[in-house]
Amino acid sequence: MREFVGGGLLAWVLLICALPAQAQLQVQVTRGVADPIAIAIVPFAEAAGAGGAIAEVVTADLERSGRFRALPRSAMIETPAQASEVDAADWRMLKVDYVLVGRWNALPGGGREVRYELVNVLNGQRALGEVLPVQGTRWRWAAHRIADAVHQRLLGIGGAFASRVAYVVAEGSGRAARYRLEVADSDGHDPRVVLRSPMPIMSPAWSPDGARLAYVSFESGLSAIYVQDLATGQRARVSARSGINGSPVFSPDGKRLAVALSRRDGNVDVYLLNLADQDLVRLTDSTAIDTEPSFSPDGRVVYFTSDRGGRPQVYRVPVSGGTAERVTFEGAYNARPRISPDGRHLATVTLEGGKYRIGWFDLERGGRILLTPGSEDESPSIGPNGATLIYAARDGRRGVLETVSSDGAVRQRLAIGGGDLREPAWSPLLK
Repeated sequence: MREFVGGGLLAWVLLICALPAQAQLQVQVTRGVADPIAIAIVPFAEAAGAGGAIAEVVTADLERSGRFRALPRSAMIETPAQASEVDAADWRMLKVDYVLVGRWNALPGGGREVRYELVNVLNGQRALGEVLPVQGTRWRWAAHRIADAVHQRLLGIGGAFASRVAYVVAEGSGRAARYRLEVADSDGHDPRVVLRSPMPIMSPAWSPDGARLAYVSFESGLSAIYVQDLATGQRARVSARSGINGSPVFSPDGKRLAVALSRRDGNVDVYLLNLADQDLVRLTDSTAIDTEPSFSPDGRVVYFTSDRGGRPQVYRVPVSGGTAERVTFEGAYNARPRISPDGRHLATVTLEGGKYRIGWFDLERGGRILLTPGSEDESPSIGPNGATLIYAARDGRRGVLETVSSDGAVRQRLAIGGGDLREPAWSPLLK
């Protein structure tokens, strides 16, 4: 059953599904563009043992975007390592538009670097080139950053490959139910458990630097908000007030949380919580339910869901205080607002024709499009490039995560075996 409460819009559905502790996210492109860019990603020359693997990760990233078509390695007639070695005429015969080449080098003192160049086959000119230092074994991050750079250069939109995704996994049912909060790379690699609990975990939210997660845990039997450092595992309970403690989201400076609380009067409103001194400021004061806050990119405005008009719609209120104004008017139900990094668009859970789908509102010019085809889509989170969203969906009796481009042209599905995935949250780009 769908509920409108401070912790979220969907009651947790617990399925009987066993799940390995470190199962890998599986990514499948379910829809791509009709005319993808043809690119050849040549195995990088190597003096440190990871050149071929770097090229594989870049290939997987770009193909997963749905906007690139990579030439199979078996079709490559040569393996240049730098732009000067690329024979444009040969590659034009293979009907590719660009060739990516590079080298993975060991440096004196044990360091590593990856050098790469992108060549435009049409004119034979270098379109992109960079040298990336690599710390330790972080070669996969270097590959993701290369894919981001190619995406930016050829599409004019930054990629979101060098980022992570947080999500909740539910397994079992009833008293045997168990929950895990996990984070994984954007391609599903390296999933890590942040928290295990026999009680529900909800609403993960990233800090602006990607170093911390805020979330709601019911481990004490009641809702409480925690902030956890991902590097050290250290965490702090920042709100365990009587009633509902829900929907935490970091301010752009990382110093405050916007949260949904039901204080002494029992009504759910949006508050600002200063993490340094626990100072609490009430931002909304309505007899309606005000919940699911989200900061504007400049931190001056908080968007939130409210049923003060009779049905859930999105409103916004200045952080400095003042009267809330309604934002969404198209459709009878719009909730769980999330703002694009440029502040120009708004993602929501939208009820249309009896189906819960992900809506995309243009805040400057007006208008809305529906991005997803499902009937129980929820929990949208916008990627750091502003061009892709991740959300929770249903595949029969299991929960899966899906991504969709902001124009609706490209969709992907992510799943962990038979596990039930919920509450995705996309991190900022990580260095």
